[in-house]
Amino acid sequence: MNMVLLTVVGILLAIFLFGIKTGIGCGFSNRSTKEILAIAGSYFILSLIIGSLIGYVDQSNLDLIASMGMSLHVLVALLLIGAGIYTQKQWNCGCDVSHRTFLVISLPCPVCLTALFISCMLLATYIEISGILIGLLVGSVFFISVVASSLLCKMLNKTPETLGNVMMILGIYYLMGAIIVPAYIKTKQMNIPAYSAPPVEILPFVAFAALIAGGFVLDKIRSN
Repeated sequence: MNMVLLTVVGILLAIFLFGIKTGIGCGFSNRSTKEILAIAGSYFILSLIIGSLIGYVDQSNLDLIASMGMSLHVLVALLLIGAGIYTQKQWNCGCDVSHRTFLVISLPCPVCLTALFISCMLLATYIEISGILIGLLVGSVFFISVVASSLLCKMLNKTPETLGNVMMILGIYYLMGAIIVPAYIKTKQMNIPAYSAPPVEILPFVAFAALIAGGFVLDKIRSN
């Protein structure tokens, strides 16, 4: 398969995964369909705005945006972990606060905005279409991802305790990303042979899958 096509699909898949994160927050907090559409629509509009701006931003600024993203990564990770613990604690005390805490995982955050911006800029280097169309493409993928994952999560009929578990798992993953990504960038700068690179690239995804699997197993054990 053409490498350009693979790269474009990979970027859109990453956007789809970010949308699932938002959808999980909406679905497990039992938001109404109208609220889900409003949040998904906000991401769609943001994507259009970002797409229209990429023509005015030099692509050399990607490194600057990525470096700023690491500190934001840590901040969002701590917020997710704290909100997850608070959601679980309040639920166990008989109080449902998921209608507020879901905002930490579902509303546009600095990490998501950075990811959207970088994704639009990367797509602009691989496909020769206008920034508005790139924003439309990214926004459509995000919108579909948010709505589909939200409705799927609502069908599972889980409690806010599950939302708390997911938030803590994502927070831990974000912290891992803040550690692994700078190490990977430094490895690249040291010109280490290419054969050693794939394990570093795969590691975050393997760790993410392991954390998700562990969370579901823990949830099953508690429910039984």
